[in-house]
Amino acid sequence: MNNYTKVNEKILCEIWKSKTLNRELKTIDGESVSIINSGNENTDSAGPDFKNAKVRIGNLVYIGDVEIDPDFNDWKAHGHHLDKRYNKVILHATLLNKNNLSYVFCKDGRKIHTICLADFLEDSLIDSYKTELNNGNEKSAQHLKCAEANHTIDQKIKLDFLDRLGKERFKKKTEKIYSRLKELVFIKELSLKEPVIKYDLTSEFLAREFTYNDFKIKELWQQVFYEFIFEALGYSKNKNAMIHLAQFANTEFITSMENSENINLTIQSCLFNIAGIIPEELKLSENLDNKYLEYIIEFWNSIKEKYDGRTLNFTDWHFFRQRPQNFPTIRIAGGSILLRKIIFEGLIDNLISRFERIRDIDVLIKAVKTLFIVNADGYWKDHFNFGERSNQEIKYFIGSSRADEIIVNVVLPFVSIYGDIFGKNELKKKVENVYSIYSQNEDNSIVKFMADSLLMENASKNSVISQGLLELFRTYCSKNKCLQCSIGATAFN
Repeated sequence: MNNYTKVNEKILCEIWKSKTLNRELKTIDGESVSIINSGNENTDSAGPDFKNAKVRIGNLVYIGDVEIDPDFNDWKAHGHHLDKRYNKVILHATLLNKNNLSYVFCKDGRKIHTICLADFLEDSLIDSYKTELNNGNEKSAQHLKCAEANHTIDQKIKLDFLDRLGKERFKKKTEKIYSRLKELVFIKELSLKEPVIKYDLTSEFLAREFTYNDFKIKELWQQVFYEFIFEALGYSKNKNAMIHLAQFANTEFITSMENSENINLTIQSCLFNIAGIIPEELKLSENLDNKYLEYIIEFWNSIKEKYDGRTLNFTDWHFFRQRPQNFPTIRIAGGSILLRKIIFEGLIDNLISRFERIRDIDVLIKAVKTLFIVNADGYWKDHFNFGERSNQEIKYFIGSSRADEIIVNVVLPFVSIYGDIFGKNELKKKVENVYSIYSQNEDNSIVKFMADSLLMENASKNSVISQGLLELFRTYCSKNKCLQCSIGATAFN
């Protein structure tokens, strides 16, 4: 086959899922292979391409994961041999294996059989899958069932419905923040340590009516703000890990470090070590030639006995299919600056003050946005990973578009619930005004897809409409609730 090098992994995965390979297959060392169940494709996270596959190799039936690679050498090149997520792999299927190597090894040292797909595929089969894949991409813009009919619907019907959905989505965010605040009140009242001690909210607590007196402790607000900002910085792939990091390295623990010599480096030392994201070889090295790495490793070693919380592992984080600027290392570095401002520089007071003092909405938006844009500096200005210098300089840890996302998804709901709890109605009204006119450069793929499908590209720049498009997709389109949707019901009737 002459076009091996042009075959991407997606095509190989499509072939693996099909029944095309249900003929006599053999591993490199001659063991017969039969695919009983190709498994479930892993499209959401890093790790093996297929989960829970069932494959007969020789006389034994294996149940586990399957990794598909264009080249045998990708196993090591992609670090699978160091990643415990690949410990359950039962078969490594590759297109190329020029040295006819029989095995790869997972992190726990187990040998994994390799099969070379090139020995069992024809050029015509590869070409047919390429054509099918391309046709599928061309049809993706027609994914919405109403895509061919909704262009006849009055634009006002669409806008009114999306405006309603955008406001409903905003309300859900405020309720989520309020729920977490109440949960922290419960933890504090019972002197629980989270998340080491598991707890259940009692029925009495759930039925309790809260007053503003329950929420006068500033640390409650700091912790909630910290958690939701870190969730926003994690995007879809790393948001859960970022929330856990904020809960493990909580404000109480970080505040106890306030007398350290360099608070910026101290916070980063705590976050990166609790995140479990520093490579072991760096931790064990006695010849670190970088003062930053030396500090964050040595400082943590000097205080880790004081930390009795949980830590994460490297495998809890997803770098796979992420742009380097969105790597968790960069987001944690940016988050550490905001965390310092939250705990030690009165960021929340500053934020509330700006909402209360600044009357002009456009001026207010600019003033708030400057609080959440974080310039890159120090070690992470020219690194995306530990020990690996980047070819390009990083200008921002948190840039304009990510600051917009934080403001829409965290800041505005946060200030709204703050105004609600403390009876600051003017503050709530101002938040509603900001939300109604806030404009952002949207880079969310779902929003772009929905806007294109509904012919609303220009309107989607407005945050209420943008949030409405997300709510429409997740609540109606993705669940095929077309006739419960004002747009779908009109289109099909």
